[in-house]
Amino acid sequence: MTASPDAIEHLLRTEAPQVLGALVRRFGHFDIAEEAVQDALLAASQQWRTDVLPENPRSWLIRIAYRRMIDTLRAESADRRREKEYVASEQRFSSPHPTAASHDDSLNLLLLCCHPALSSASRIALTLRAVGGLTTAEIAHAYGVTEQTMAVRISRAKQQIRKSGARFEFIVDDDFSGRLSAVMRVLYLIFNEGYTVTTGTELTRTDLTGEAIRIARLLHALVPDDPEPAGLLALMLLIDSRRATRTAANGDLVPLADQDRTRWDQATIYEGAELIRAAWSQGDVGTYRLQAAIAAVHASAPVAEETDWEQIAALYLALEQVEPSGIVMLARVVAVAHAFGPARANTLLRQLDRDHGLLQHPLTMHRAHAIRAHLREAEGDAAAAREDFLAAADMTKNEPESRYLSRKADGE
Repeated sequence: MTASPDAIEHLLRTEAPQVLGALVRRFGHFDIAEEAVQDALLAASQQWRTDVLPENPRSWLIRIAYRRMIDTLRAESADRRREKEYVASEQRFSSPHPTAASHDDSLNLLLLCCHPALSSASRIALTLRAVGGLTTAEIAHAYGVTEQTMAVRISRAKQQIRKSGARFEFIVDDDFSGRLSAVMRVLYLIFNEGYTVTTGTELTRTDLTGEAIRIARLLHALVPDDPEPAGLLALMLLIDSRRATRTAANGDLVPLADQDRTRWDQATIYEGAELIRAAWSQGDVGTYRLQAAIAAVHASAPVAEETDWEQIAALYLALEQVEPSGIVMLARVVAVAHAFGPARANTLLRQLDRDHGLLQHPLTMHRAHAIRAHLREAEGDAAAAREDFLAAADMTKNEPESRYLSRKADGE
């Protein structure tokens, strides 16, 4: 069958981590395997646009990537015996439906990327690159560093995995708790990047949100008794339930208060609410369960005016104790504004800015200016609000968000 370029791109993004996992599981050599996978993806994107799709795309990609990898290993290795072993492995995967093609390697790949030998920043960056499919530029923007700096970080992470002799399979003696936390953080960032992209003409990238949810489901199935992965999955589902209402027909951003809640995905809301309900009372509540609880409060309000903002403000205060990030602090300011009025929220924002520099920090300044603009508008200071709206519009690289803020500056 033939497929559109968009369908091919989606298929390649979906299959890439599976192909990479198959190579690493058989050969090791994460860095060489990723290069082989990239060669296979390039070959597929060129050939599949003119030919019909193969009957089993993953098998096709695995065979091509295996051959590329063996060629590289043959060129690098003087050990002829090992070369023969690799060639024998290639032959085992020459059938139309190799066994590895039906094996889901996403979680093992995630655990490998979150190996204890890597720093936290390297774990997240490498996983976003290898599993999430983000470009080096997108990851660099999310961390507020240059693309060159991030490329070096990812390259060093791959080299460190190779030097450590890390196994692809997980064993019980590994630091599973630490690696699980890193995996959850990675999935959270992948989802957020997809839900509101850092740059570009579109507000969302459903390929990334869908992949994050898919792997979060696998993670929850792997550790069903751990409440935080359940909370993370619940959070993603509850937020993703609003996806269809976040933009107008012309692609413009629609704020939460103006969204048509009758179009929210009720089945997804129910699944997310049941997950957080079951996980809420299991031990000390962590960051993902708190965020899921906030999303559940939003989802339970049939109209925006019935939102329990006092409960949301209290939950954000608890979240700030667990994760005192600038993004969480700003979200609490918004909740306080709705619950107790703009004057109190403005006082809180000034205090937080004095203590943490929210209006100057690269990761928070555009949001902080946008929030202050709304607060100033609510207090009747139109001129100051316009100044902040324009500043925030200039700071964001997401075009729908920038258009929305510019319209607000013009009084729309």
